[in-house]
Amino acid sequence: MGGSGDNRKRWEETTLRKTLERFPERKHEFTTGSGLPVGMVYTPDDAPGAAHGSNGGPEDTLGLPGEYPFTRGVQPTMYRGRLWTMRQYAGFGTAAETNTRFRYLLEQGQTGLSVAFDLPTQMGYDADAEMAEGEVGRVGVSICSVEDMKVLFDGIPLDEVSTSMTINATAPLVMAMYLVAAEESGVDFGSLRGTVQNDILKEYAARGTHIYPPKPSVGFAMDLCAYCAEQVPAWNTISISGYHIREAGATAVEELAFTLADGIAYVEAAKERGLDLTTFTSRLSFFFDAHNDLFEEVAKLRAARRMWARIVKERFGIDSPRAQMLRFHTQTAGCTLTAQQPELNVVRVAVQALAAVLGGTQSLHTNSRDEALALPTEKSARIALRTQQVLAEESGVANVADPLGGSYYVEALTDRIEGEALAELTRIDGMGGATAAIEKGHFQRTIAKSAYRQQKEIEEGERRVVGVNSYEVDEPEKMDVLRVDPSMREEKLAALSKLRDERDAGAVERALGRLAGEAAAGRSTMKAALECARSRATLGEMSRALEGVFGRYRPSETAW
Repeated sequence: MGGSGDNRKRWEETTLRKTLERFPERKHEFTTGSGLPVGMVYTPDDAPGAAHGSNGGPEDTLGLPGEYPFTRGVQPTMYRGRLWTMRQYAGFGTAAETNTRFRYLLEQGQTGLSVAFDLPTQMGYDADAEMAEGEVGRVGVSICSVEDMKVLFDGIPLDEVSTSMTINATAPLVMAMYLVAAEESGVDFGSLRGTVQNDILKEYAARGTHIYPPKPSVGFAMDLCAYCAEQVPAWNTISISGYHIREAGATAVEELAFTLADGIAYVEAAKERGLDLTTFTSRLSFFFDAHNDLFEEVAKLRAARRMWARIVKERFGIDSPRAQMLRFHTQTAGCTLTAQQPELNVVRVAVQALAAVLGGTQSLHTNSRDEALALPTEKSARIALRTQQVLAEESGVANVADPLGGSYYVEALTDRIEGEALAELTRIDGMGGATAAIEKGHFQRTIAKSAYRQQKEIEEGERRVVGVNSYEVDEPEKMDVLRVDPSMREEKLAALSKLRDERDAGAVERALGRLAGEAAAGRSTMKAALECARSRATLGEMSRALEGVFGRYRPSETAW
């Protein structure tokens, strides 16, 4: 009896040929969303690793859920045991306004909080700084001191809810405020659960909300990791983010390779710091984007798990299964949302959320339909959350672990993405690792080229976007959007002025001096940051103290 290759050849010469003679294929280049070529049909010959395994068994590349190399998921039961955490990202205006939104989302069935901070907070500026004018509370909540943090979580039991904070350059400082807010509400650090992004490397490559140069910034991030390993053991101290890399224009392969390269850099930094690598790696989490090409996104997430498991085991010699697990949060793709016919964004988000779930995500944020226009309204945020709930309760996708496992196409695509991402990792290693590659501009140039190519394809009609360059309508869209009251900044300025008048100025000065002194001596800054937070030093004051030691990063021309 002939093999599958013989059978496919027979099919191509008979059944397929007859059909193509009558109905030729569309004049279309069949590729994934990232441009990888896609065949007409896939057979076991296209996915030999899944069918046979590199050493004669499928466990080498595919395995079973909950077992190395975790291609099929990090838990044996996946969503049959526990659904993914539904963690809607939220934050705008004042801490009080965001607290109201948090309470609303929790009442609607959200199972975890995710804090969006405004740009001044991300960049280490207080609301009254000249650089903050016009940006306070616009794209997230404004946090200047522990008092803001206490209002943000007022009435929310921090020992019962998992909190995620998307903050990077100032992550240790914001985390210090969070810890002091918990302390002053009577919550023990050991009972806190959550994640702080604290991924500074991708800021230089994609987002630009960096403050200090890369090397001291990575050391600052490690201060937080080392402190929490001892004092906040259930906290994930770095969420290594491919999301922002993809949003800046990277392909799926580039997102995967650059994210894992950053992960390797953090493990190496932890090793240099003398941290226990098994413990450190066990507390890492990752953050990926989910785009419209459902199968490519599923394959990317499956490849990510397999690659990271092998990196941890083979590169770092860590045998702990928990340390080898790549656990991740997913957010649907903000860059795919359109201002034209914005109701179609509900469909896009549903497809992307489905990809995340089929790919085995541990938590998920679904974007709102109006985010190409403004921050989401309550109604839009509720629809986004309900999208997750429909997937969980009605679609059946949560009933089976890795339901696409064994699909010839998905397995072949997983192998292809893994192979191309490994080749990119080899290039990065040749440059000296992620930090060196970023300093040389490799990440930045690669992302910029991919972004340019994708935009050119849209403008020339090669990449179809419904409502933008196909199936357009002439009528202007009408949709209620959320507007942040500009007078809110005056309220913030008054609160800051009151804080500075009432606090012990001497205690603040001493705490800031200690923070700068610890940084200058190359010692951990976390205890000093906690002291600053307790004394009511502001985020801007702490950031300036550190800038006096670390300096401020300015990209060189060679980075571009």
